[in-house]
Amino acid sequence: MHRTVEFLLHHGYIVLLAWVFAEQSGLPVPSIPLLLAAGALAGAGQMSLLASLFFVTLAAVCADFLWYQLGRHKGIRILQFLCKITLEPDSCVRRTEGVFAKQGARSLILAKFLPGLSTVAPPLAGIFHMRARRFLLFDALGALLWASTFLGLGYVFSGEIEHIAEHAAALGGWLVVILIGALASYLGYKFVARRRFLHNLRIARITVEELKQKLDSGEELAIVDLRHSMDFEADPETIPGAFRLDARELEEKNDQLPRDREIILYCT
Repeated sequence: MHRTVEFLLHHGYIVLLAWVFAEQSGLPVPSIPLLLAAGALAGAGQMSLLASLFFVTLAAVCADFLWYQLGRHKGIRILQFLCKITLEPDSCVRRTEGVFAKQGARSLILAKFLPGLSTVAPPLAGIFHMRARRFLLFDALGALLWASTFLGLGYVFSGEIEHIAEHAAALGGWLVVILIGALASYLGYKFVARRRFLHNLRIARITVEELKQKLDSGEELAIVDLRHSMDFEADPETIPGAFRLDARELEEKNDQLPRDREIILYCT
């Protein structure tokens, strides 16, 4: 925290603007410590709280608007790209679309507090053609709430933050070892769980070529399109003869599936 404070004192608000813009653009540069430090400096009278709030909000909205435009022009591909680089790509698209489908524009207000949704919500708004004015309004409200929360925490607890930083400095290298160990354990758990999931999936998998051969040979199949309704709206093309059923409804409505033929489930 001491180094962060010194960095802020030397470079001022331009650091807040550039750092937050970089993080909200998708770079792995956590900005919350910087916001807490800026709030602490404001509490000590060395920075303006309102100016800090303005620059943080501006940076976040500008980055989000870029993602919004990418979603608007590149479509669902930009969302799939973002989810490929997450720790849980298999559930990323469906989870974020589920939140967005339920809350719509309101999801933008709390998106920055929800891991995974912060970067994905803006392109989703573009993919489904939310009006730019509406997007900017709700996104600005969300950015303002997020920025004021962490700047405010730094402002109110400025003295305590410095004490915490001193204790962290006293731990020195051990703190780094503990944090790296915790992160490595988490990543290892996610990696093992994903490998197990993919192994189970391959056991019951059918390739596109195998499915085409079955269709060309006239074999009777029940093909179920499990895509989320928002995916279907963005790309309504489907396999001939397939009927759509939301994945959440699969267990509840499995009586709709025929029992006298092979059932093929697919989702993109």
